[in-house]
Amino acid sequence: MSSALAALGTGLSAIFGERWVTSESRRAQFMISEGHHQAIMPDVVVQPHTIPEVQQVMVAAARAGVPIVPLGVGTSLEGNSGAVAGALSVDLSGMDRVIEVAAADMLCVVEPGVTREGLNTELRSTGLFFSVDPGANATIGGMIATRASGTNAVRYGTMRDNVLGLKVVLPDGRLISTGTRARKSSAGYDLTYLFTGSEGTLGIVVEATVRLHGIPETILSGVWPFETLGGAVDTVIATIQSGIAVARIELLDPVAIRACNAYAKLDLPEQPTLFVELHGSPLVVAEQQAMIAALGEAAGGGTLVMSADADERRVLWRARHAALPAARALVPGAVTWSTDICVPISRLAEAIEGARAAIDAAGLVAPILGHVGDGNYHVFFVLQPDDVESWATAKRVNEQMIAFALSVGGTCTGEHGIGIGKREALVAEHGADAVELMRSLKRAVDPAGLLNPGKMFL
Repeated sequence: MSSALAALGTGLSAIFGERWVTSESRRAQFMISEGHHQAIMPDVVVQPHTIPEVQQVMVAAARAGVPIVPLGVGTSLEGNSGAVAGALSVDLSGMDRVIEVAAADMLCVVEPGVTREGLNTELRSTGLFFSVDPGANATIGGMIATRASGTNAVRYGTMRDNVLGLKVVLPDGRLISTGTRARKSSAGYDLTYLFTGSEGTLGIVVEATVRLHGIPETILSGVWPFETLGGAVDTVIATIQSGIAVARIELLDPVAIRACNAYAKLDLPEQPTLFVELHGSPLVVAEQQAMIAALGEAAGGGTLVMSADADERRVLWRARHAALPAARALVPGAVTWSTDICVPISRLAEAIEGARAAIDAAGLVAPILGHVGDGNYHVFFVLQPDDVESWATAKRVNEQMIAFALSVGGTCTGEHGIGIGKREALVAEHGADAVELMRSLKRAVDPAGLLNPGKMFL
């Protein structure tokens, strides 16, 4: 522990008591992450429960020159909230109140530690739901930090589209509010969008106003096998280009299906498969199903069978959300490296087929799946921790996928963020001048560089 952090604890430990965490056994709990990056145990963790407590921590840390790392429940995949030596980790999971549900305005106000599943449980009686579904039961604050999206983004948008306003504690302890409860505004710079996706490098989000959506009258979900990977992807492209308002359309390749079958006790055919969900009135979803089925039939799709049964839907999407641990279970003792590529929809087939070919040529175990309705796909490299050669090979394949995405106007990350894993790719994507402008904004807001140091920028 640094001397500055030890001195900081002299004042704050008396205030926070057991919420000033220094014991090794408790600190070890904050090393958990879904990502593949080496975990570091935080030197100290503080657990504020109110906005004034967050401000108090920030003011004291700024005076002492102690870096701050905000964290939620540790579902980040690029080391976004990983501990930093000499820093104070600020655990916001205890700030988990749903402050207000304004059903008439279709919005709610929440603290950053509220999880997406917890929020939707709270909303059950309102006829509304929070749409952003990255798979993991992430906190709203963490989802804002990484500009998360997930399975519903093709219809309901990403976190960027669903955050109306924020309360943010700046590095010097000041509290600011951004945005409004209105659906649009032309008043000044859009600070809400600036903080959404900033990965805790500019301020700590302590409250968020987010959009809600009406629970649709009818929900149909189904699994749709295809003869070829290209046929499945072409069907996705045709569906989107036809203007069909599909709610979810997810791709799993045969390796991903094999993993889900074993992990979730399913018996799906090991073929390229689309998981499809439609929302709307009974007449609308029936029409959509017929239209999509016709598009897929021409591309080698099997029979599209869909169900409105809630239990069947839960089993289906639980299996999809378990794809990461399912992939990890393919190889005993392995870990997974989840990539995150997003391309224009017209280049999706080329991107995914190219990725599959590169993976197979390299002899790697790596399912492909993703939220392909918006051009976003993931490769889960399944690797032994000590297999240096395979890690190097996976790195080369990942760099090839990123290079292709950037060459066609895509991005190195559709939803996981930059963290520590894609700092070089950020420069490749935006160019040195644009990244330097980002650095200038960081310096303007956080001149001492205390907030989440080492993240996003090399």
